[in-house]
Amino acid sequence: MSHGSSQSSMSAPRAGAAVSLLPTYLADARAIQKYSPSTPNGALQLSVAENQMLEDLLVPSLTEFSSYHHGSFPADAIYYQPTHGRESLRQAVAAYLNNLLELEQELDPDGLVIGAGCNAVLENLCISLAEPGQGVMIPLPYYAAFDFDLGSRAGLKVVPVPTMEHSGAAPPKSSSTVPVEAYYPTRAALDAAKEKSVKEQAIEPRILLLSHPQNPLGICYPPHVIQECIDWCRDNKVHLVSDEIYAGSVYRKEEANFKSALKLARTPYGLGPYIHFVYALSKDFALSGLRVGFLYSENLEIRLPLQKLNDLCCVSSHTQLMVERMLTEKTSSDEDAAFWTDGFLESNHMRLQKRGDKWQQCMKELSIPHLSATAGLFCWMDLSEFLPAEGTPDEQERALYLELLRDYGLLFTPGRSMHNELPGFFRCVFTAASDQEFHLGLERLRRFVTKKRTA
Repeated sequence: MSHGSSQSSMSAPRAGAAVSLLPTYLADARAIQKYSPSTPNGALQLSVAENQMLEDLLVPSLTEFSSYHHGSFPADAIYYQPTHGRESLRQAVAAYLNNLLELEQELDPDGLVIGAGCNAVLENLCISLAEPGQGVMIPLPYYAAFDFDLGSRAGLKVVPVPTMEHSGAAPPKSSSTVPVEAYYPTRAALDAAKEKSVKEQAIEPRILLLSHPQNPLGICYPPHVIQECIDWCRDNKVHLVSDEIYAGSVYRKEEANFKSALKLARTPYGLGPYIHFVYALSKDFALSGLRVGFLYSENLEIRLPLQKLNDLCCVSSHTQLMVERMLTEKTSSDEDAAFWTDGFLESNHMRLQKRGDKWQQCMKELSIPHLSATAGLFCWMDLSEFLPAEGTPDEQERALYLELLRDYGLLFTPGRSMHNELPGFFRCVFTAASDQEFHLGLERLRRFVTKKRTA
């Protein structure tokens, strides 16, 4: 056989196509030198949605949870497990979510699937709801990796849902202050996006994917917005997938007024076939390394397909046992004692609010427009004041992004990578750093703003 065959024969085209769906800013982030004590001029990583403030709470508890009450590994755990998760864990997850989401009617453990992370269960859910080439509607801006998660293997097409034109709250284009209401998906916005998708691109939308609490905005959609989306989906026979991976990171509860889609969509007859839910331990518990995600659906037609698809991304029995103990552990032997998860989330909320308040106070001192964050790990900032005068909107934002990265060592997520409608907006993950690095980030941002305004 000749060794002179072309490079193209060495990999399938779909492999390269999958990589092309990744956000381009990731290549810039990988190429830059990161901050460390030995590289003090390196860039601060404030773009990856991780919470690095919880190790002192997590490591001792996880060490305990990974041990076994009876001193030995359960014999049944060494064999094949139910593909959708051990029954005892599914019961524990159902109870945990009932409490977290304040549901009046308990979830059915048989409607749960436990898989290797939120992106895995989301992909399997969407494969079960739509065919390759069909559309997933997502309000703008949205988590940049959704393009990869939905398109790389499932072959689905993202249908952006612009909201500003249809909100009734959009500011003039010359204004840099966008009210939070401008980001709310409305029936008019959904109708317009669906019509454009069908007529101009011949893509049939089958799914509406909501990030709630919203990533990258750091806010919760009001209940009336979620309810309008639920009603629209049922009217149009479009599946609603509510990604509530930050449901346990709502740290300003009264201001946020968070209500789960599972709570709002429940009728006397259940959720029905069009309402679905995904969640994971990656964000609220800072356990992205464990790879534990959940999906819930009461659509009986897709339960068996979901269980079989999950055979490709099961969670190990060892991890399932540890998570089950984590979700069921109480703070004492007293029957009325609180669950460990309740105390952990309360501590997390206090730390999120303290860190978030410091970042937003800096925004106010610098007169930088931003959304009042109530949930998640981030602050949505409007830095359009500092966009260069020349170039297209995408070129302007990229130039500003690279200036912040290379000249000031601030690695934020650029808004256009999340398909934001206006250039110059950035997501700061204020939890993705140690206390020392966080305060250094504040100093660097102040230096950037001061220099730009006095230039």
